[in-house]
Amino acid sequence: MLKLVQTYYPMLLGALGETLKLTFTSLCFALVIGLIFGLMNVGKNRVFNFIGTIYVDAVRGVPLIVLAFWIYFGLPSGVQAMGVQGFRLSAIQAGTIALAMNCGAYMAEIMRAGIDSVDKGQMEASRSLGLSYVKGMRLVVLPQAIRTMIPSIINQFIITLKDTSILSVIGYAELTSVGRTMGANSLQIMESWTIVAILYMVVIVTLSKISKRIERRVNRGR
Repeated sequence: MLKLVQTYYPMLLGALGETLKLTFTSLCFALVIGLIFGLMNVGKNRVFNFIGTIYVDAVRGVPLIVLAFWIYFGLPSGVQAMGVQGFRLSAIQAGTIALAMNCGAYMAEIMRAGIDSVDKGQMEASRSLGLSYVKGMRLVVLPQAIRTMIPSIINQFIITLKDTSILSVIGYAELTSVGRTMGANSLQIMESWTIVAILYMVVIVTLSKISKRIERRVNRGR
């Protein structure tokens, strides 16, 4: 197995870097999506509530692999059918969109739960001081809610990292895709997948330790 690592380590490190890059990029977009739809779901506007609920339920109700196929193959086909010729998405573009949409739906629920965990009297107090709803949410409620959201956000980051393996089906050269190539070329199937599993485990265990440390600090600071 050591010889296999020595032979393929440039590919493995490159794939691990691509996996982390895709995860971080998707998470950044997912945080924005989650905040938008999370706020829609806690507001009093029924139209926004409906839109937010439909998005969360629809995206969470579709398996990530189906969403990835739809974005990579279906979306360009639909756009071209409307007369826009030459429209295509690369594997990383389709993968980022699919992961961001999927993670964003779960982030919306994390945001909603975090905001709901803040005492409603906080918003009422901010309004009584003359702050608008938007300012009260931005300056009073969200800073308190974020403290409770951090562990869940890091946990979602870990889930998203593992979900990148699904995107090998659309040809994105992440860690799982390279593991498949390595096994096919070397004919050392068990050793190849063991190396991939160890790399995933090292990264995920490290992130889990960071999550627990942050959670302890947040709990101490309350």
